[in-house]
Amino acid sequence: MSGLFATSVFTFPASESDFMPEILQKKIPYDVSEHKKLPGMLPLAADGWLIEDEAYAAQLAERDRLLQDTPDKVFAEVGASAEAKQEVLDEILAQLRRRPSYRVAAGEVRRPDGVIVPLSGDPMRTAARLVQEDLCLHERRGDEHALTAAVMCFPASWTLHEKIGRPLSAVHRPVAEYDVDVAKRVQRLFDGIKAGRPMWRFNVLEYVRPDLFQPRSETAPRSSDEDYGQGAYLRSEHQALVRLPRTGAVLFAIHTYLIKKPT
Repeated sequence: MSGLFATSVFTFPASESDFMPEILQKKIPYDVSEHKKLPGMLPLAADGWLIEDEAYAAQLAERDRLLQDTPDKVFAEVGASAEAKQEVLDEILAQLRRRPSYRVAAGEVRRPDGVIVPLSGDPMRTAARLVQEDLCLHERRGDEHALTAAVMCFPASWTLHEKIGRPLSAVHRPVAEYDVDVAKRVQRLFDGIKAGRPMWRFNVLEYVRPDLFQPRSETAPRSSDEDYGQGAYLRSEHQALVRLPRTGAVLFAIHTYLIKKPT
């Protein structure tokens, strides 16, 4: 799984007829060769966790399609507080009001691609329809933070229904690097992150198919296809952690970059 702190290479065999249309960026705007060991977090500008790039319209159209056609696969919640979910939307709207590419009105938002999104219904789903980022809400439950709600339309080799409601240590159990020491450091990071001072990291993955929606069960065997680890597409997630100031919950926002591998 890619998850919060994974760095992996996955590919999947598929025929040409199974390929989804390519939704690509021109480049990944950071040096993916400078990957840091877990947790490898860096400071981020206060508004740097919401990114607009040239794939905005196509990614949002794919997100809208997935939310409409397969909502049970891309949206889930277990015990999430209504206040924290609303704060996710409120924090995003506060940023979008400062961006000329958006028009935020009392009951709706006009996106940069011209689509009008009503400010009604579940606030997490509404928020995810406004930005390129997938949104994962974590709230403190006992000794750990747990994934209580998420809109995850672009999973990189994991499935939301297997992760929702689980604490951080269980969410990342399949990740080889995620040992007891790393788990403790990640939990301290979640406890210590400050409002207005988000942090970020990135991962690097390689795929045969260009699909943004790439689910994979924890129990599914990795591909033994001859193209394993030799896919034509390079994928990187800009992963940001954001403390919500009112509720103290932590939002994990994932911006997905996908490019053709340089030849």
